[in-house]
Amino acid sequence: MAPCSPRLVIPVNIKKKPWEQEKPLHNRWHPDIPPVAEVVEGELFRVETVDWTGGAIGDNSSAEDVKCLDLSTVHNLSGPIKIADANGISAKPGDILVVEICNLGPLPGDEWGYTGTFDRENGGGFLTDHFPCATKAIWYFDGIYAYSPHIPGVRFPGLTHPGLIGTAPSKELLDIWNSREVTLEKNGSHSIKLCDVLHTRPLANLPTAEGAVLGMVKKGTSEWKRIAAEAARTIPGRENGGNCDIKNLSRGSKIYFPVFVDGANLSMGDMHFSQGDGEVSFCGAIEMSGFLELKCGIIRGGMDKYLTPMGPTKLHVNPIFEIGPLEPRFSEWLVFEGISVDEKGQQHYLDASVAYKRAVLDAIDYLSKFGYTKEQVYLLLSCCPCEGRLSGIVDAPNAVATLAIPIAIFDQDIRPQKHSVPSGPQLFRRPDVLKCTYDGTLPTTKNLASV
Repeated sequence: MAPCSPRLVIPVNIKKKPWEQEKPLHNRWHPDIPPVAEVVEGELFRVETVDWTGGAIGDNSSAEDVKCLDLSTVHNLSGPIKIADANGISAKPGDILVVEICNLGPLPGDEWGYTGTFDRENGGGFLTDHFPCATKAIWYFDGIYAYSPHIPGVRFPGLTHPGLIGTAPSKELLDIWNSREVTLEKNGSHSIKLCDVLHTRPLANLPTAEGAVLGMVKKGTSEWKRIAAEAARTIPGRENGGNCDIKNLSRGSKIYFPVFVDGANLSMGDMHFSQGDGEVSFCGAIEMSGFLELKCGIIRGGMDKYLTPMGPTKLHVNPIFEIGPLEPRFSEWLVFEGISVDEKGQQHYLDASVAYKRAVLDAIDYLSKFGYTKEQVYLLLSCCPCEGRLSGIVDAPNAVATLAIPIAIFDQDIRPQKHSVPSGPQLFRRPDVLKCTYDGTLPTTKNLASV
């Protein structure tokens, strides 16, 4: 007998706000956000998701919606979903939840996406000291391929995946998160830097009731206020999985999540048509609404059997996953190397962030010789199927990171040639990305060799 079609357990309507959905969405982690659906181990089920902003960024001709986005409202997640076995016994703390991604893609009727950079005063990005302005590029989907009118001359297949998927934390784990992140925010604000540039993004996104959406918990009640004050933001990945932005979690992948609460309470969202390793522009994949078709299994007592705690408690574990068999295949790559020496020529000790920043900056400068603006390349490297690697982390003083770009995504040969680099107005890739002004006063970093 043919298998049954997947059961739709969470539908979405892209014309409605996250809290207006038939099964309200949520944008915080907390054990007391109740499940909106329940599935049985082995059942094939379907979940629909809005884009991570809940429809706040549109298919239009302006980047103002990126510049002015209220980041207290993200990410908008579908779930939680309670998981039980065939006997009706739910997943228990200490189990492993096995999630198999059977199928996924753009939400039918909404086949477009966007990539952007946030304003330096409102989120920024990995290279925010070089690119302080909010920008946006729109992408359209042609089957498995993506193309953009704002970055002409490139076309590539997507490796579609959920940027965010995870289980709910227990109260004990939630308290651990909040304690360590509050400590980081309190003690690190005057000392911690990113690539030797003072952080203009928050060191941690601490709990706040502002912008909170808590699923079926009624806003304004004492229960809502308590949960909103305690609930963790969804910005970083943590022990429960969460916003890890692993582009390889696509069709055929399996993720082995630790279970911290009764039922596991699985949530997901932040769907990406494609993403480059590192998602360097921060709003940096091809963000979209989408669907996932999943199966779940339960390994009883699996955390003790398979997950090794790296910390003071048994809760300090992380998921593991299997890569699926379906990925775009490229045979030729142009690879850029970075070392832990910054733009001022200052040596850093085995700093992988500095090394990866150098690799990305080198790639941006190089590709801008072929008619692209640097803003176009920055967004492209954040969302195309490029491969980031940590090549060396032991040979002091330099860490070595690489960024490999598939040559075939371009409509021209981008490899170095004996003849001079092509030039002239016919080469310019127009139109450019949508761009806002930067109205702040923070200085930008310049490449001293090009000044």
